[in-house]
Amino acid sequence: MSSPLILFPAKTAILPPVYFGSIDYYATMAAYGNVVIDRNWRFDKRKKFTHRCTIADTHGLLQLTVPIEKPFKRHATTWNDIKISTHGEWWNAHRVALESAYGRTPFFEFYIDRFLPFLKHREKDNNNEFLMNLDCDIDAVIRNILDIESIVSYSTENLSNSEDIKDYRSNEFTLITPVEYYQVRKATHGFIPNLSILDLIFNMGPESPLVLKKMVK
Repeated sequence: MSSPLILFPAKTAILPPVYFGSIDYYATMAAYGNVVIDRNWRFDKRKKFTHRCTIADTHGLLQLTVPIEKPFKRHATTWNDIKISTHGEWWNAHRVALESAYGRTPFFEFYIDRFLPFLKHREKDNNNEFLMNLDCDIDAVIRNILDIESIVSYSTENLSNSEDIKDYRSNEFTLITPVEYYQVRKATHGFIPNLSILDLIFNMGPESPLVLKKMVK
């Protein structure tokens, strides 16, 4: 692979599905030649990062959560089975929050249109009502913006135990060291590490991949 972000071309990282994942998440992803996003991971309501992200607004940290419906199956439910709830018209709240938090950043207007299709009411059909489809659709756009060329798949079924496979489904990225970059609210809150990747994209734009590369030990 030719991408300068890939440091481990022969290795595979297993990652959890995420909603506008953290900067640490994408720095880790970018470093591996192969990535598996485990859509079929067993459902655990404590794993909030699958439908929640953290941004910084005028008051500091703000969490944006996509509400989900309670699964019908009591056992063996995977994240692939989880549906999005329309409670509180969350998509409007998230859009307004992003506009308030990042409307004055250098690259907000350049990139926000790429994300607006995900911040609207999703009609209930076989594709739009499932959380994993939302997460994976967003991830594809983010990888394109960041020039991440890792080969991405969505099943751990054929993976064997190997030292060339690193499991990050716990959402702990030990490979990463925080790197400061420009944040529009740094003068007020100081530098805040490991926010949603949206913070990096809106603040740094095309320089975002350079920050990701510096973060990998």
